[in-house]
Amino acid sequence: MKTIKKFWLVGWMMLSAGTQLAIAQKFDEERMKRDIEVAENVLSTLIKQEFGQQRGYFGIDVKGSYQPGYGVTFRLPGGVNGVMMLPMEAKTIIYDSDDRSPAGTISVTTGGDEEEEENSDQLREYRLAERGPRKRSSGDNDSIRTAYTAKVIKASKDFILDYGDFISQLAANERIVITNQGGEYFMWISNNSKRTHLTIEALKSDLAAFKQGKISREQALAKISVVNTESIDVKEPDMELLSSIFSRLYRTDLSKTYFTEGNVYYERLKDYGVVFYMQVYSGYNQDFNKFNMPTVDLKDVDQATRDKKVVELYPKFEQDVKENMLEYGRTLKSLKDDENLVFKITLTKCKACGIPQDIELSVKTIVLKEYGAGGIDKNAALGKFTIKKGKIQ
Repeated sequence: MKTIKKFWLVGWMMLSAGTQLAIAQKFDEERMKRDIEVAENVLSTLIKQEFGQQRGYFGIDVKGSYQPGYGVTFRLPGGVNGVMMLPMEAKTIIYDSDDRSPAGTISVTTGGDEEEEENSDQLREYRLAERGPRKRSSGDNDSIRTAYTAKVIKASKDFILDYGDFISQLAANERIVITNQGGEYFMWISNNSKRTHLTIEALKSDLAAFKQGKISREQALAKISVVNTESIDVKEPDMELLSSIFSRLYRTDLSKTYFTEGNVYYERLKDYGVVFYMQVYSGYNQDFNKFNMPTVDLKDVDQATRDKKVVELYPKFEQDVKENMLEYGRTLKSLKDDENLVFKITLTKCKACGIPQDIELSVKTIVLKEYGAGGIDKNAALGKFTIKKGKIQ
């Protein structure tokens, strides 16, 4: 009997010690911030090296942010095509006499060395990349985009496997995500160029298994998820309908949380699904820092009252969007079962309020169909949504 009591006493002491250790090992925000900043620099350097840029001639502004329970997301700079167009090695370019400006030679040396130029206007236009003739076919542009994207994917995978453990506090179920999908969703709407949608993602548990030698590098690479697709210039009636529905749902007279004043745009992505883009607000700024918040019938409130209400409305807004996606997303008939319905939403600004700058909500089309057919109930369907949150304001 004494032996049994001693056994349970030792077990209780070990459990108690483990609990105290867990409490002592609190999340260190400063350490996470430092780890992310170091990782930003490493990822930027690896990408530059893929493009043969060893001497820091240009910078890549990679931005990382941590979301508890989800992980760290690194956002790459994007251009009109959705992937940063990085400068390749410059060399002498000779223009024919039928060029828009007089023929001449431009010599450029990179890496901080001196630059020689015979035509400064042309140099300013061409110094960032070797672009060849002014006119380039769409096929050439596609080839360039494909080559750039392949280099970014390789650098991102190497970063995740070789340096992902720099982010020391990630939990096993959290992840590292590298994407060209940022928070500025509306600048490209009027541009007819194709956009790429690029996301490279890996779980911390898979990285740990690789580091511990439990899986090979090839096996670890196979576990890294890559979404690499492009926008399709097509208008689908069902997507136009859903866009108009959400544009109406979030006007000030119907919404009970945040509201939108512009249209809800969408982007059809090949073999991926459809992404809808929204910008939402909480109120109107009146004179002398007074605010009107029409969706909650508040007028002439001060900044503190407005901010408090914004924070209060955020979880309601997030839940409301999910429920509306579930309810009205069933109108989408042109998506395949394994494709995605995604809403990317830029949130109302609220400094130091603790809400994200933007969120991304997504669900598989098959979930919408199963819910519509009565195969699963509402709570089960809502549980299949994925949410990604941007940087906290």
